[in-house]
Amino acid sequence: MEESAFNALAEAELACIETALEECGADFDIEPKPGGVLEIEFDNGSKMIINRHTAAREIWVAARSGGFHFRPEDGRWVDTRDGADLYATLSALVGEQSGTPVTVRRGP
Repeated sequence: MEESAFNALAEAELACIETALEECGADFDIEPKPGGVLEIEFDNGSKMIINRHTAAREIWVAARSGGFHFRPEDGRWVDTRDGADLYATLSALVGEQSGTPVTVRRGP
């Protein structure tokens, strides 16, 4: 995939992620940063960073429990290690860090 096509795809997905996180019901602050970065700060002081990694053509998530890499595959973003869905993983990670079970769903 060409760099410009990946960047457009990743930017669109980051916008979907931001909306999905805002609607999931967990208590945190989310701040978009330049360069395709979302910074999430939870009430307990922990942070999560979600960003595009253009060189690898992936979206990366850095959470308290570790780092996760997702690549586009058949219209979804899947974990490069175990094939898990990005939004299922975000649900688990946000729930863990916020202390509140949540479901993060991709909108239309």
